[in-house]
Amino acid sequence: MRIRWGLRPVTPVFAVLLFSLLMTLPTVAQQRQQARPAGPAQPTPRRADGTVNLGSTEPNKGFFSGRQHWGYEEVLKDPKEGIPYQPWAKALREFRQGTLSKYDPEGFCLPPGGPRAMTTPFPFQFIQLPEEKRILIIYEGGTHIWRNIYMDGRPHPEGDKLNPTWTGHSLGHWEGDTLVVDVVGFNEGTWIDGYGDPHTDQLHVIERFSRPDLMTLHYEATIDDPGAYTRPWTIAFDLSWNPNGEIMEYICQENNLWLKRLLKQVPE
Repeated sequence: MRIRWGLRPVTPVFAVLLFSLLMTLPTVAQQRQQARPAGPAQPTPRRADGTVNLGSTEPNKGFFSGRQHWGYEEVLKDPKEGIPYQPWAKALREFRQGTLSKYDPEGFCLPPGGPRAMTTPFPFQFIQLPEEKRILIIYEGGTHIWRNIYMDGRPHPEGDKLNPTWTGHSLGHWEGDTLVVDVVGFNEGTWIDGYGDPHTDQLHVIERFSRPDLMTLHYEATIDDPGAYTRPWTIAFDLSWNPNGEIMEYICQENNLWLKRLLKQVPE
């Protein structure tokens, strides 16, 4: 017999409590952020082969601090006039905001896929594995997920071979000092941001990671989903490095006390 988890209806009281809990997360993250040192910026760290080091400069230490963005208007790079919604996508976002985000998958300990994984208030760490031709990103929050970025030149799977997942299928390559990641194959279980911007299984994301100095990660993502938006759109922002931080164990289900009110075991 397998056990599966079912969701009970979300009550208005729970919605308010969940929204209040999520709003406290930025404060928790700020307590673990490292203040930027005064003086000139320290140079971009590099690996022995000259490649930019996106990860730790000392063994087992250091992470980038997540930056909370509920909506992406303030970090929208293009188009300047706003996110180019299709009518149904804008209506769904407004519904999700109007219900205090009570249907937010992240509130149920489900993974934040796509750009939202970079905008949750938890740290994350790059692990570069050139001998295995891949890069891992490990996230402390977001149900403690990780991403594989394949660097071996393989293509994306096609047709039924592309299995839709929470974080998608990621292919990476270097363009100078910028890591460019092409991601497809998302399932429809995630929100693009905390305000409920939706997407379809046509979502295609191009991410650009660069490290202009030791303490800064510049992140840029172009979101292309013809099922939900009238044209591609791009966000961009910086994230800060904490050289003394270490990724900790984080069990969302254990810490989310309100989730226990929603879940029950249902025998198949």
